[in-house]
Amino acid sequence: MITTLENSWRQILTEECNKEYFKKLENFVVTEYAENTCYPEKQNIWAAFNHCNLEDIKVVIIGQDPYHGKGQANGLCFSVKDGVRHPPSLVNIFKEIALDLNVPYPESGNLERWAKQGVLLLNATLTVREGEPGSHQKKGWETFTDAVIKIISDSRKDVVFLLWGGYAKKKAKLVDKAKHHILESGHPSPLSANRGYWFGNKHFGTCNQFIHNKKGKKISWR
Repeated sequence: MITTLENSWRQILTEECNKEYFKKLENFVVTEYAENTCYPEKQNIWAAFNHCNLEDIKVVIIGQDPYHGKGQANGLCFSVKDGVRHPPSLVNIFKEIALDLNVPYPESGNLERWAKQGVLLLNATLTVREGEPGSHQKKGWETFTDAVIKIISDSRKDVVFLLWGGYAKKKAKLVDKAKHHILESGHPSPLSANRGYWFGNKHFGTCNQFIHNKKGKKISWR
């Protein structure tokens, strides 16, 4: 499975991928894709890594698991393929960007443009069975992605971690707060956003200001 993982990440993660839990996870994923319809497409399982090398990371956004509807997931958290209707959480993300940065609501829901600027769009669980949210949770993916977050925290400096919702906030314990910047808010889902826990968090402008202060190039969130 890791043969489609970008070479530099593959070298970094070889030790993790040789652990017993990952071998069991790999067998599970291979079987699931053979026997069921799963997302994202097999070649996009590692998209978050393949579009954003470790040394290029400026921002980490953590989701839970991929969209489970047909034709939506492209391997990047909160992102959908070009031409796909924006899911509710992504709609609220884009609305906040428009409000925060005073820019037009983005047209495309494909967030590869963010990834290529150094935004790691990491789901805690990288695969899911069609129509069954959470179906690939607690199979080993969370152990793996927690290890990735720890590697980023240990090996990089001045990364902004955007932790949205209770699930993502739990990942803060993996991040060295003396080296990195953490921004937390409610989740962009309608349930949270409509209760006032999302809109007005100004994470996108705050994130860019932090990056600018560290002499880095800001992210174009449009």
